[in-house]
Amino acid sequence: MAQKIITIVTDDLTGEEAEDAKTHSFSIDGVEYEIDLSSDSYEQMLQAFGPFVKAARKQSRGRRSGRHTTAARPTEDTAAIRAWAKENGYSVNDRGRVPAEIREAYSTAQ
Repeated sequence: MAQKIITIVTDDLTGEEAEDAKTHSFSIDGVEYEIDLSSDSYEQMLQAFGPFVKAARKQSRGRRSGRHTTAARPTEDTAAIRAWAKENGYSVNDRGRVPAEIREAYSTAQ
């Protein structure tokens, strides 16, 4: 017996069938969402989010949302920042947290 399976994807915003619909994900306040949108609806979403995305800060994938959480940074990044800081006249400890102003200066220099 032969079977034919047809998947019909609908745009979650309009409820209409859309051949070009793709699944998109986004997160707000630590809650992740997925939505299937046609290219037109996706463009609408990008335009609506646009001003907020431009004003926002990017976070690494491993970091959780929340005001009181911190992300673990890779050791090699910290080592590279410390080496750069010492070469550029900054006072930085060999252990512990690297101050934000030094991280920012390093990031700007890169």
